[in-house]
Amino acid sequence: MPRDPEQGGESQRCAIYTRKSSEEGLEQDFNSLDAQFEACLAYIASQKQEGWVAVAERFDDGGYSGGSTRRPALRALMEAVEAGRVDIIVVYKVDRLTRNLSDFARLVEVFDRKGVSFVSVTQQFNTTSSMGRLTLNVLLSFAQFEREVTAERIRDKIAASKRRGMWMGGSVPLGYDHLERKLVINAAEAETVRLIYNRYLELGSVRSLKQDLTRSGIVSKRRISQGGKVSGGKAFERGALYHILKSRIYLGAITHKGTTHPGQHEAIIDQDLYDAVQAKLAESNRGHKAGTRAQEPSLLKGKLFDAKGLPLTASHTSKGGRRYRYYVASEGSPLNRGPQPLRLPAAEIEGAVKSALLSFVSDPLAINDRLGLGLDSYACEAMRPGFEGLAETLSDTGWPQLVAAVKLEHSRLEVTLDQAALVAALGGCDALPSALFDQAKPRTLSISQPIKLDARSQEVLVIAPQGAPAARPIDPALLKAVARAHCWREMITSGKVTELEQIARHEGLYPRYLRRILNLAFLAPDIVEAVLRGDASPSLLQQELQQGIPLDWSTQRKAFDSRGNPA
Repeated sequence: MPRDPEQGGESQRCAIYTRKSSEEGLEQDFNSLDAQFEACLAYIASQKQEGWVAVAERFDDGGYSGGSTRRPALRALMEAVEAGRVDIIVVYKVDRLTRNLSDFARLVEVFDRKGVSFVSVTQQFNTTSSMGRLTLNVLLSFAQFEREVTAERIRDKIAASKRRGMWMGGSVPLGYDHLERKLVINAAEAETVRLIYNRYLELGSVRSLKQDLTRSGIVSKRRISQGGKVSGGKAFERGALYHILKSRIYLGAITHKGTTHPGQHEAIIDQDLYDAVQAKLAESNRGHKAGTRAQEPSLLKGKLFDAKGLPLTASHTSKGGRRYRYYVASEGSPLNRGPQPLRLPAAEIEGAVKSALLSFVSDPLAINDRLGLGLDSYACEAMRPGFEGLAETLSDTGWPQLVAAVKLEHSRLEVTLDQAALVAALGGCDALPSALFDQAKPRTLSISQPIKLDARSQEVLVIAPQGAPAARPIDPALLKAVARAHCWREMITSGKVTELEQIARHEGLYPRYLRRILNLAFLAPDIVEAVLRGDASPSLLQQELQQGIPLDWSTQRKAFDSRGNPA
């Protein structure tokens, strides 16, 4: 254990950590990182009587945001701490280490465990004391507040600029070059864009369009980053073509959060051509959806597992000419709550996975943090429309290609992404150059979605961000049953009919089934409201119908909670 620096005695090894959010100015002989290092070095020299000595190794993170701990120099510093090579960490200012309060708490926990002190040159604190930790927490709270306010200001600035039709940066789309912060037409690439639009109308399919462009040797936009890395110049992927065909930027427009504004750049295609392509895309999408429903593929077949790694098998049954798909748990699975294997509706499982995946893919801040790309908030917000466009492109049938595996538990599901597919999708949509991804260091990328898994009702409820189950879509069959029950009850009480058999004959129903439906007319008002909101569980209500609904409302409420589910 290193001793407190104030006690004197043996030398204290000091590691200096510096950070700068952007790469601007780092090429200079004396940059911001050097200035921070010199200030820290001078401070260590002033503590020479306390035995402070700077270690030879430098820990500099240039061009990395303080909102994430995925930084190479910070990682090297923490490895040095774990190895016991450091006694004191010295920074110019506390927010150079991190701007995130939760990240700071985790770092301090490591520092305490290894007996390492933390010192800020401009705010002289020592985390070995409780007062020092309190003061640092207060400072970091303000740093995090400043970061969030800055992000809000950036979003407001981007929104205002886009309303004026300004292009706010990001990857330059095919067909344009970037000149003095404006988009100017690249004549050769503009011809490629027009060719893509016209050939799609001729071929009628994005798949056929991709094959035609590949045969013709037509490739995506070639880009060179400031660091000299080359990306693009490859055959188009289907996701990239969908993005080009749907992008309103080629009409000379700028889109922000679903609203289109006249842009300050020239259009490449005219409105008639764009409208014809959108109509063709919509027609193809309707046909594709109809074919998908007819075939009803199990989108997660071979990818869905329980916590023990046992697979859930895709299965189906047919009734009344309709096909019902399920995922069935294996024998011995922790998902099973009884002697029979759990059987879950496939559409609910797939919907929960799709919701988690598209929410992640449409958020550039989340992707930046999880993949450690080191982009600042401004760059992320500027790319948000591209990510949202990617999510829209994937929302129909493209999302399963990004799924490598799904682990299903009673309270959550964990989706492991196929990194290669994600890189291809992100790079192809002009939202983020694929060169930013280091393929030599593959990452295991997973996202988690809280759910409520009810084995009795065979339901999967996605948990909303505030922690409550998200409302279900209103079930039309259940809503119709409740309405019919009240209608039949009124007919009986008004004397329009004297026997249930009269209604049964008129409706073409069995009297026994009609009596069961009629029970719905005696539900408590709050349970009926749950049905109208879509909060009531259709399958659970059907179970209660089979067993009989008690007439007493208080007894009903004991059987059904406030969301229409068994208590």
